[in-house]
Amino acid sequence: MKPDVDVLIAGGGLNGPTLALALAGAGLSVAVADAQPARTRAGDDFDGRAYALALASQRLLKALGLWEELAPESQPILEVKASQGRPGEGAAPCFLHFDSAEIEEGPVGWMLEDRFLYRALLAAMADRVRHLPGLAVTAQEPGPAGITATLSDGQRITARLLVGADGRGSGVAARAGIERRGWDYGQTALVASIDHDLPHHGIAHQYFMATGPLAILPLRGNRSNIVWSETHDNAQAIAALDDAAFLEVLRPRFGDFLGGIRLAGPRFSYPLSLSLAESYVAPRVALVGDAAHGVHPIAGQGLNLGLRDVAALAEVLVEAARRGEDIGSDLVLERYQIWRRFDSTSLALGMDTVNRLFASDNPLLAGARGLGMGIVSAIPALRRGFMRQAAGLSLDPMPRLLAGRPL
Repeated sequence: MKPDVDVLIAGGGLNGPTLALALAGAGLSVAVADAQPARTRAGDDFDGRAYALALASQRLLKALGLWEELAPESQPILEVKASQGRPGEGAAPCFLHFDSAEIEEGPVGWMLEDRFLYRALLAAMADRVRHLPGLAVTAQEPGPAGITATLSDGQRITARLLVGADGRGSGVAARAGIERRGWDYGQTALVASIDHDLPHHGIAHQYFMATGPLAILPLRGNRSNIVWSETHDNAQAIAALDDAAFLEVLRPRFGDFLGGIRLAGPRFSYPLSLSLAESYVAPRVALVGDAAHGVHPIAGQGLNLGLRDVAALAEVLVEAARRGEDIGSDLVLERYQIWRRFDSTSLALGMDTVNRLFASDNPLLAGARGLGMGIVSAIPALRRGFMRQAAGLSLDPMPRLLAGRPL
């Protein structure tokens, strides 16, 4: 069987195009089936979506030749402050404070708006990747030498490997018989961007409350992105408010440390749950990103976890191709699963534990949490360890792209 492409990727969000560029840059032929029309996702206006990119993720984008264009649009995260408390009462006395100056590598991460990142990926794919916007994979037939995928317009494409980068409801995973495990958090995330009067100085804030955490993440200029988790009922009621009433509810939680606040774009909401695929691979199939693991946004690691998958899978496939192996074989795909599944699962469960630990209003537990945060904040070695973990620098082995090196 001579396939149409080496790798067909289902999903044109962020992980799919990034993987496509990594593979194409190493000489593999790649197609990306993107269910969304490309220009719909590449608008000039700020739509409120932004991501926290860990240092390792920034290195990956730099290794792919994208960061020079993206750097002027990004906001470095210079400090992180995490505290607990009640709405309107301010932060508790004990809090965590991480300063990126304490690690040699630089900022622990960067904030970047979706519109800039997606546009850069789209432009880079133009002459290197077969991009199929507005088309979804609707069927797949694995065989001994490759896999045949049917697209929503009826055309069929053959490949050595089909990669599912199509989100938590991955059709690729479902058709491959991969089941999922997880649970609902009883929370909904309210997402918006806020203009404020005072500068944020590159400081990210994580505020823990019994109904859910509130993250305030710095964007360029006097603007921040918020990810505000509330119980489903509370979130539904808040989401139904008009913009002025929404801000009135947000203000006592947000505080006045950045002066007056105003909405800077549309608001979004989505239910929060943990969703883990029982396997990251199946015959002629591999999963990356949310198709493999959907996690709580408490530490902003969702996209970073996906880019870890991208870096590991790209390295496994490129090395196999250079050795003359069948890149879609079970033997090759199992190397990827062994590399990624433990790290992704342990981090997902770690974020689950943190969320559950802080989602209690018990005063005794609150005291223990405050003491623990104070201890970590007071011990430099612990602080640096947490920062290196958040920056993605503690992976062992470290994929080459996450270290900033080409494949």
